[in-house]
Amino acid sequence: MITIDKQTALYKLRPNSQWTWVGDNYNDIEWFDETETLPTEQEILDKQAELQTDYDNKQYQRDRAVEYPKIGDQLDKLWHSIDSDETLKTQFSDFYNAIKTVKDKYPKE
Repeated sequence: MITIDKQTALYKLRPNSQWTWVGDNYNDIEWFDETETLPTEQEILDKQAELQTDYDNKQYQRDRAVEYPKIGDQLDKLWHSIDSDETLKTQFSDFYNAIKTVKDKYPKE
């Protein structure tokens, strides 16, 4: 499990600012930026919580990503499904014909 740190939250709040943060306490921030203001400690904590919630809520995406077939395999299955159905060939003719042109140009031997 990944934990979003306060430094990441600060970066997301002020992505173009210049600062260093040695340690984990708010008072450890050295703020160099003259155009952006340093967010409050509460703003940083709120952003940290928001980012953590967002990360945690997307676990399903990370779980799916490792189990999906490779995109090339997915597209090949889609093409073969369309190839076997005349109605789908018509409905998805741009996709089908683009792939078919290449398959016809370089046939399997």
